Amino acid sequence: MSKRPLFSICIPAYNRSNYLEPLLDSIFSQNFTDFEIVICEDSSPEREQIAAIVLKYQGQYPRKILYSENQVNLGYDGNIRELVKIASGNFCFFMGNDDLMAQDALTEVARLVVGRNDIGMVLKSYAWFYGGKDNIIHSVRYFADECQFAAGVQAIHACFRRSGVISGYIVNRDAAQAVATTKFDGSLYYQMYLTARALVSMNAIFTPKILVLCRSGIPPDFGNSRVERGSYTPGSFTAQARLNMVGGAIDIIKDLKNSCEVDVIDQVMSDYSNYFYPCIKDQLNLPIREYWNLYRNFGRMGFYRYPMFHIYCCTAYILGEVRFDWLMRRAQLILGRSISLSRFVTTETSKPLK
Repeated sequence: MSKRPLFSICIPAYNRSNYLEPLLDSIFSQNFTDFEIVICEDSSPEREQIAAIVLKYQGQYPRKILYSENQVNLGYDGNIRELVKIASGNFCFFMGNDDLMAQDALTEVARLVVGRNDIGMVLKSYAWFYGGKDNIIHSVRYFADECQFAAGVQAIHACFRRSGVISGYIVNRDAAQAVATTKFDGSLYYQMYLTARALVSMNAIFTPKILVLCRSGIPPDFGNSRVERGSYTPGSFTAQARLNMVGGAIDIIKDLKNSCEVDVIDQVMSDYSNYFYPCIKDQLNLPIREYWNLYRNFGRMGFYRYPMFHIYCCTAYILGEVRFDWLMRRAQLILGRSISLSRFVTTETSKPLK
């Protein structure tokens, strides 16, 4: 019986074939080789282009790439689940289909997990780039130093919301496969479901080292599958899409209480409220009546109980995205660090999922 690789680098492929070669190059340039690459093409219009690129790299790197084509479009969540199913590594290391793996990323994660059978998830640090990979426009580190979170409430609270960006999402493969479900298909947050379930009984660890470089300015490509159609519009995030996504995350955490008797609902909703700006950032140009409806609908989810939710929604709309971003940047320059409105701590920004 062959030895399992430490990592399965999982790539959900849908269009964006022009970014696949740079992504694969960033993986094969790692100085760590105990990995396989698993690519699931989700019945996109660019299937032929993607297949041709994969074939080229399979020739250059024999037995390193496993390629699968879905017979029907499973959608984002279904394709993530399919990747976990196919993967054979101890850990699934997901990459967005237009992003890059940072130098020495696999070496860093291997340092954290080798010899450990208690790690359910590795929480990443990452950076945004625009155009060339050297043009870093923002880095996200959730904590200042490497740290570990105990299984259960502590780990789920620390990692749940912070699992929203798929690039660099690292989860114990067997733990993820054991809880496979279609229940939350269409939420665009299947990885957050995996986080919640895996960390019920396993620890999490955080690294401040940048593991992935996320490409900024690429429009989302959701809304093509049967489960996504009508809820999402390819090319943009509508107000309803934002409601669907946040509502889906809350549904996942409520289901955790019912299915596993682990209650972190208040902690997660409070955490969202303290960093609510990414949920509304791309909606600040809505007419006042439409924005008011969005604000009310978020409040009806239960966010009305949290003061920071109201402060973010009102302040951001009054200032607008440009002035609000400028204010945050100025505060960061003065303080020498990023801030949140709720307290002077490292803040996170969010990118639409792949």
